[in-house]
Amino acid sequence: MTTPAAASNSTPAGDDRNLVAVDENYIAPTFEEKLHRFWKANSQVVIAGMVVLVIAILARGGWELYQANREKDVEAGYAAASTPEKLNAFATTNSGHALAGLALLRLADDAYTAGKFAEAQTNYDKAAATLMAGPLAGRAQLGAAMAKLGLGKAAEGESALKQISNDISQLKGLRTEATYHLAKLAAEAGRAADVTKFSDQLMQIDPSSPWTQRSLVLRSNLPVAPVEMKKDAPPASLPKISLPPAGK
Repeated sequence: MTTPAAASNSTPAGDDRNLVAVDENYIAPTFEEKLHRFWKANSQVVIAGMVVLVIAILARGGWELYQANREKDVEAGYAAASTPEKLNAFATTNSGHALAGLALLRLADDAYTAGKFAEAQTNYDKAAATLMAGPLAGRAQLGAAMAKLGLGKAAEGESALKQISNDISQLKGLRTEATYHLAKLAAEAGRAADVTKFSDQLMQIDPSSPWTQRSLVLRSNLPVAPVEMKKDAPPASLPKISLPPAGK
């Protein structure tokens, strides 16, 4: 006798005999009920997150307040630094601050004026490193170059001046001053071609600058180069002179 084939366990597509019947009296929970359930299950996590957020906000506000108060203290300290000793102490205490760089720049200027070129160069270099960029940093770089010249470091000084002169990111006032000093050094060394070159460069940077006008004065005072006579050259023709007829 043939055994009937075993019934398949797979449910045909579209067969919904195993679905649970929906209770016609079922009422979906309201939004308030869902919110209540969520709060009951996650309230501790939410509260902890809010506490962390509040602490972070307070910490940031406190840090900003501390920084603002510290900045006021630094400004007050700089204003009170009325002597070289106080400026030096201020720069040491507030190392890395922009006002410390400005204090070093003032100390360097005072040393340069007094002819203390080694001290001036040291403070100019420190000021440039602290200020890093901007017109005051360029001012410190120019001062350091001039201090090197004062120390007899002609090659280093000229090299530093050329770097400033050719740096288009520097202020025109700094570039023209550096270029003028190059022209002056060339004039003192009798390098007429370099004087002309630097005065031309000044005309390109800023023709209206006082440094440009001073370079033109240097250029006009250059000695005139003697004209070389070629050997065996015929004598220059003499000018014709009209003479009256003989006997008159």
